[in-house]
Amino acid sequence: MVQQSPYGAWESPITVDLVAAADGRPGFLGAVGDELWWTEPRPEEGGRRTLVRRRADGTAASVLPAPWNVRSRVHEYGGMPWAGFASEDGPRVVFANFADQRLYAFEPDGGGEPRPLTPVGAVPSGLRWCEPMIMEEFGEVWAVLEEFTGGRPTDVRRMLAAVPLDGSAAHDRAKVRELTDDANRFVAGPKLHPEGGAIAWIAWNHPHMPWDETEVWLASVDEDGVLSRPRRIAGVHDQSVAQIEWSNRSELIYAGDRGGWWNLHWVDVYDNEHGTVHAAEEEFAGPMWTLGQPWFQILASGDIAAVHGRGESRLGIFDAWERKLNPVEGPWTDWAAGICAVGDKVYGMAASPSTGYAVVEVDTVKGTAKVVAAAHEDRVDPGWYPFPEHRTFTSPEGRDVHAHVYAPRNPEFEGPQGEKPPYAVWVHGGPTSHVRAVLDMELAYFTSRGIGVVEVNYGGSTGYGREYRERLRERWGEVDVEDCATVARALAAEGTADPARLAIRGGSAGGWTAAASLTSPATRGVYACAVVKYPILDLSGWSGNDTHDFESQYVYSLVGPPGVLEERSIERSPVHHAEDIEVPFILLQGLEDEICPPAQAEKLLARVAGKGVPHAYRTYEGEQHGFRRDSTIVDAVLAEHALYAQVFGFPGPDFTLELKP
Repeated sequence: MVQQSPYGAWESPITVDLVAAADGRPGFLGAVGDELWWTEPRPEEGGRRTLVRRRADGTAASVLPAPWNVRSRVHEYGGMPWAGFASEDGPRVVFANFADQRLYAFEPDGGGEPRPLTPVGAVPSGLRWCEPMIMEEFGEVWAVLEEFTGGRPTDVRRMLAAVPLDGSAAHDRAKVRELTDDANRFVAGPKLHPEGGAIAWIAWNHPHMPWDETEVWLASVDEDGVLSRPRRIAGVHDQSVAQIEWSNRSELIYAGDRGGWWNLHWVDVYDNEHGTVHAAEEEFAGPMWTLGQPWFQILASGDIAAVHGRGESRLGIFDAWERKLNPVEGPWTDWAAGICAVGDKVYGMAASPSTGYAVVEVDTVKGTAKVVAAAHEDRVDPGWYPFPEHRTFTSPEGRDVHAHVYAPRNPEFEGPQGEKPPYAVWVHGGPTSHVRAVLDMELAYFTSRGIGVVEVNYGGSTGYGREYRERLRERWGEVDVEDCATVARALAAEGTADPARLAIRGGSAGGWTAAASLTSPATRGVYACAVVKYPILDLSGWSGNDTHDFESQYVYSLVGPPGVLEERSIERSPVHHAEDIEVPFILLQGLEDEICPPAQAEKLLARVAGKGVPHAYRTYEGEQHGFRRDSTIVDAVLAEHALYAQVFGFPGPDFTLELKP
């Protein structure tokens, strides 16, 4: 029998331990001979990522025990951290270890320990590697190298480099061979021609981000592995090329947004002719926050497997002969970037509103698709899971605002007659990113207790074309704040949410939007409280050497160039309007965060001290940008729940959250 109980006070089997255990998903798929390998999170082991091997017989197991952590810090967000090949003696892999950022070689069937291939940098963890390619013919591994040359975050150079597989560079930086110069600030996505002789890669420079403007470069590779005659072959002003792949001897396929959407195009590298593979008003790529996660792959048949969509992403197979995109059928509503092709089979990570991301195999010849690893297991009855309602709202300025609305859902409880539920507006990070409507156990923790959640893909989000994501250009702190408030007000006006019990929460760029929503005149009186995680809070203090190099000039496109940045920072930054904060909030911060350092949070705390606004500051040792340890995840969820309980007036968790004025 369904019981009546105040929203927020419902009992639920979705515990914080389940939330922590479900954090993260498989990633960085790759083939080693006829085996599939990938990385998996281990929240219970300090948040490390292990390397998992799936043998030809279908059995899968981790090959690296703690404390090995297969994770690159290039750009701080990382990228493909490993590569492997099959030898007569078994698989051989090369991986980046998080603790020291060195490359290591490992033979899992040999019984030995990983051995270092690269030296320790002059700066701690200052030689960083990602997107490795093992080049047996040269006895080397080629990769993107990020080298820090001084103590400041912007003292850095990047290039393609070669490392001997024999370990001779492990203590000798001079043995690392630089393949390209460092004329471009950023390089990514190197792709060697299938027959050798040429290599292509993507490059860009400050102040652009990779979703603003990138170029494709090509160089010849001689018999000694030396690159020569580099030239630009694709990418123009105001065009982002997000991925490249060789299709045959002379043709390179790339995902570029010259038509307003990341669509598939081709370029003949010899005569420089260009053409379109497939054009549609949907995305076939996304923002390069992490490197080496492909959205498309070319199959042995010449067909193209591609993750594509508008808002949500599906997997399709483009028939190169019929010029037609055919959907892959199955129960999954979202496919993540990072697919891997082995012959005419495709492997990827797919999920739905009732399942987390699993590794799925698609046989394009047989037309079948099945989960082969990391299968979703229901730890509770799916009746407790929330279900998204896809909504499009209209802002006062007439903008479309896309969102996923999750009503409270619990098979054993309902709210009292006439009571409207509290709702939390969840703001994604980036801000050049988007939120996916798939099972999230943290979200389910709240909805199963009677707290509604709405995830907003505000203007500036990806997945809806270049025009939509550029709505945020120079208007960060305005469009995002207004769009989230539009959704919150609409839910309250239509009777879905209690207008007196609305919250906003977000991390990173989402933390900025959450905090700015407490000080913006456009949102006065909308929210009753806020959860702000590892945020940006002072725009003028989030550039140059006050953050990491990758995003050190991002603020110029989001807010404005140096000439107007300071003025707009004063207008929009929460630290300059702390006196306008009138509602309780909590700040959650990792103490080793290089992207949004604790100094950002501490500035706001200094401004609100003694102002009479209840707030709390919780910090976490050993956490970087985003929380990965199970203990941190548990504490953060309970703190958020306790805040809502205190502010919205319902019984909360067994957790002490002291809000100090």
